[in-house]
Amino acid sequence: MDNNQPSFFYTYGLYMAWIVAVVATASSLYLSDVLNYTPCKLCWFQRIFMYPQVILLGIAAYRGDRRITGYVLPLSIIGGLISIYHYLEQKVPGMADIMPCTDGVPCSEDYLDYFGVITIPLMALVAFILITGCLWLTRRAARHEHIEADAE
Repeated sequence: MDNNQPSFFYTYGLYMAWIVAVVATASSLYLSDVLNYTPCKLCWFQRIFMYPQVILLGIAAYRGDRRITGYVLPLSIIGGLISIYHYLEQKVPGMADIMPCTDGVPCSEDYLDYFGVITIPLMALVAFILITGCLWLTRRAARHEHIEADAE
């Protein structure tokens, strides 16, 4: 690789993470506002951790501010952990009894269940994993670029 050429993730990682956050946010709004699926309590928590990332990553990508990874990674990781719990609550019998939803839609409800595996919480988890991966690789590439610049 040419030492004067920045790596792919150094250049595009923030944009990729931002695109995933935009698609995840637009998808959740489509499910609730167009298909009229009422979000459960855990869906709301996942949204709380996803929606700010659209704004934060968009601004950071526009400015080329790779320092944002330290602020957005916790949002993505915590949102992913909530998605894991939500998915387990839907797929593992007895998990719904640990923290039952008392208001509105039960968190164990499956609006979508493709192939018996793919549900809304799993799709949210994939989005959080993709964002986390892009940010981690961006952070790693930024450190590598910084080390190479110091060596010259």
